[in-house]
Amino acid sequence: MRGCGSWGRVWCGWRPGLGAPAAAPKDTGFGTEARHQPRPRGPRRCSGPLGDQPFPGLPPKDLSPETLLGVLRTAVVDRKGPLVTLNKPQGLPVTGKPGELTLFSVLPELSQSLGLGEQELQVVQAPGRETSGLVLLSSCPQTASRLQKFFIHSRRAQRPTATYCAVTDGIPATSEGKIQTALKLEHIDGTNLVVPVKTPSRKGILEGVKKTLSHFRVVATGSGCALVQLQPLTVFPSQLQVHMMLQLCPVLGDHTYSAGIGTILGQRFLLPTENTKPQRQVLDEALLRRLHLTPAQAAQLPLHLHLHRLLLPGTRPRDAPIELLAPLPPYFSRTLQCLRLRQQESSLCS
Repeated sequence: MRGCGSWGRVWCGWRPGLGAPAAAPKDTGFGTEARHQPRPRGPRRCSGPLGDQPFPGLPPKDLSPETLLGVLRTAVVDRKGPLVTLNKPQGLPVTGKPGELTLFSVLPELSQSLGLGEQELQVVQAPGRETSGLVLLSSCPQTASRLQKFFIHSRRAQRPTATYCAVTDGIPATSEGKIQTALKLEHIDGTNLVVPVKTPSRKGILEGVKKTLSHFRVVATGSGCALVQLQPLTVFPSQLQVHMMLQLCPVLGDHTYSAGIGTILGQRFLLPTENTKPQRQVLDEALLRRLHLTPAQAAQLPLHLHLHRLLLPGTRPRDAPIELLAPLPPYFSRTLQCLRLRQQESSLCS
């Protein structure tokens, strides 16, 4: 295998250390959008009904490996030495069963397509299938290992390195705070679901129960929804979706955990876990009108959870951290426009 290159040699000798926040790199486009299109100024109106068209920004169904490779090449938002950063589309799995088309399954071809030769890319950090946003890849094993250690060290120090944008159906009771709960993975009616555990015992911790923690901050509200910044300080499957469900504000497009919330006379409450089965998210008529969606279209609404920002350590101990940004998917931006949150988006997600 070739060396890691000049940037890689610096990273391979990396030591922990964070300084002041670095200047944000310029945004780049995603999918079929032009990468350097100027942003329109002033308020923008929500586009009309979607008709039979898919939600903008989603990859086409029945992807071939060749098509997926083209999507991923277009989704590259940053390259520096051995590091390649992608803006992953919603619905694309990172890993999967043998024979399944995933990001991992096309990494050899992507490495060749990006001119890396024998330096095959490996995944350092990536969101789950239903979440869009930043995927961090490295062609240098030493760099990948040190970055993974950096993320672990940051979590232990309760220093967030990942920032997600979410649109929630409902507004949290407080404008910011912490969500702390124990979670476990259970097999319920043939489906693997993450469920909260009220009083985890020492035995439970040993059997897969994990204490989880996330920070949240409400950036803007409108039409009974909220634009929320989420920063997980632990790692667990579907952690952010479950945390927002526990706040009675499920993420828009969450067709799994939003079913854990019941409503009586307009008041929301948590349903018992044993009575909860995944089902399509149900939105009220006023919100459907605001989003210009039919109930059938709402049943296909993609999850509005996007890994927008990652912090990496500087190349030297005293250097400012490196900030990686991924623009929002077009369907996410459309929703913000419909909910009149677009003008306030710049404080978090531009």
